[in-house]
Amino acid sequence: MDSIAQLNLPLTVRNNRTVLNIGEDFFIYDVTKQKIPSDPFKINMYVCHICLCGESKGKINLSPYDIESDMMAINIPGQIVEQEFMSEDYHGICILMSERFVSGLGLPYNYQTYMALQECPILKLQQGQMDAMQTYCAMVRKLFKVHHPNKVEVIKHLTCAFLYGMGYYFHRLMASRKLTKEEILMQKFSMEVEQNYRKERKVLFYADLLHLSAGYLSTIIKRCSGKSAAEWIDDYVILEAKALLRSTNLTIQQISYELNFPSQSFFGKYFKRLTGMSPKEYKENRYTEKEKAQQNAGLSS
Repeated sequence: MDSIAQLNLPLTVRNNRTVLNIGEDFFIYDVTKQKIPSDPFKINMYVCHICLCGESKGKINLSPYDIESDMMAINIPGQIVEQEFMSEDYHGICILMSERFVSGLGLPYNYQTYMALQECPILKLQQGQMDAMQTYCAMVRKLFKVHHPNKVEVIKHLTCAFLYGMGYYFHRLMASRKLTKEEILMQKFSMEVEQNYRKERKVLFYADLLHLSAGYLSTIIKRCSGKSAAEWIDDYVILEAKALLRSTNLTIQQISYELNFPSQSFFGKYFKRLTGMSPKEYKENRYTEKEKAQQNAGLSS
């Protein structure tokens, strides 16, 4: 069911005139000012996005992001992205890699790198790193323009070198940052919610996992983030529900089952209490009030 819930990224870039690809496993293309999707969507590939100029804003798994020139975003499958703003002069390069392509590179699994990507998906690149990224992109694009009998293998080797280099960058990034005890707890709570929110919506469940009282957990989460533990759980559930309602053909009943609600009616009441509209209204309306306001302000095209 999870695969149904994801936005099929390859289909969304087929009409981009700059796209170069290896089947359904690897894509590289230019990104310029475009119509901003009005809905959150779950990605189904690894995404590397390099900003050359301009600015883009949105959220990744509920956390705000702001990407500008000489910055790079790396997203992993399953993350939910919301795009809110893109400047008229925006220009970037996007690389998509399937899980099959990445696993076929033979890279060792690195938990620290995975956590760094979850916590810090937006990176500010130094000039040398930016030059290396653009060199990698140029070399890959050049391979598509010549008849090379081992094109796919060469691209894989180039990508391996790129990912090893970024892994070292993440290692230094995580090693240089010292988290407080409360930040560590917030991180652990966030990880548990991300893994379990489809089935568990009670604060007590997460408090038990972390061997804490529900009251103490709620106090720390509120202090660290400004939102209560219950609000974080609700936000994850509602974000997933919105992605499923707008980005899939699942019925409302199927979505309520996917998110482990006892009935469609219970899901409908939960959704309306937190969003102000029923799942059917959200599914059928093209824009929420917030999106209308953004459109009126000239932030979306």
